[in-house]
Amino acid sequence: MHRTVPRLLPRLLPRLLPRLLPLLLAAAPAAPAAMATPLAAQTPPTPVGTWHTVDETTGKPRGIVEIVERNGVLTGIIRGTLVPGEPEGLCDKCPGDRRNQPITGLEMIRNVRRDGNTWGGGELLDPDNGKTYRIKLTPSPDGRTLEVRGFIGISLFGRTQTWRRAP
Repeated sequence: MHRTVPRLLPRLLPRLLPRLLPLLLAAAPAAPAAMATPLAAQTPPTPVGTWHTVDETTGKPRGIVEIVERNGVLTGIIRGTLVPGEPEGLCDKCPGDRRNQPITGLEMIRNVRRDGNTWGGGELLDPDNGKTYRIKLTPSPDGRTLEVRGFIGISLFGRTQTWRRAP
């Protein structure tokens, strides 16, 4: 029986092709979208966006930081405060080129690069005390929160804040 199939195929193909071709052409526009959906669903969340930071003493939202990406490098810029009446002064304790710069508009995250599902290799500035730390950013799977770990030396010696994506 399997010997007859190869003999029949050359005879049946010319008859079937005109009937199958319209079905194949009708399905063709949907094929790229169907293939793209699983890829889009697998794209990990990114730290790029606007985040609400947390005050470590009160646990309440404190500031607004915008993380942008330029040529694969992330930078985090302070965009404002969420604390009513908090003065937006100068960063008088900050080192180097950030010394005495306005806190609003200040780069508090620099030179962070992707490393799998996390980002790191850069630095985090704490404008309250002027200290800089190494940084590791890990977005949650749903992209709504961001684990921000600042540390000295190795990640074991540090602390983590959970930032929430701004609405």
